[in-house]
Amino acid sequence: MRWINLSLLVLYPLAWFAPLLRAGLLPVFGLSEISVISGLQSLWASDVFLALLVTVFALFAPYLKTLGLALVQFKLLDRRSLPALNLLGKFAMADIFLVALYITLSKGIGVGKIETAWGLYLFTACILTSILLGALESRKKSECIAEKDRA
Repeated sequence: MRWINLSLLVLYPLAWFAPLLRAGLLPVFGLSEISVISGLQSLWASDVFLALLVTVFALFAPYLKTLGLALVQFKLLDRRSLPALNLLGKFAMADIFLVALYITLSKGIGVGKIETAWGLYLFTACILTSILLGALESRKKSECIAEKDRA
């Protein structure tokens, strides 16, 4: 599990620059690729509060959770921090929800064209893997406590 978690430290930055979706006003003009980073750049220019919120959800929460989990796995951080780390993973899912909501709303309006891209699946897989690893690590913690109680 340690190596899977450590691989997320490489996969997250890749997912941030990968295209989440392709969007265009009309199908005739072609589609622009939008990544987490390019979306954040646009947000910083137009809505600083929302940009700050998305930055926390998309960049800091998942990466800090992964770093924290690695520290727990290598016994450099107390296992009691796992509930807080798992909460960070759930905050990261909010970003995926926002992207899905954006896609749904845009398709419902019918003015332009939106296609999901491979980066959305990569980013989602990273977040879900992180949540699963956190749950498995928490379960391992519960088993260790139960084992100590029996002894």
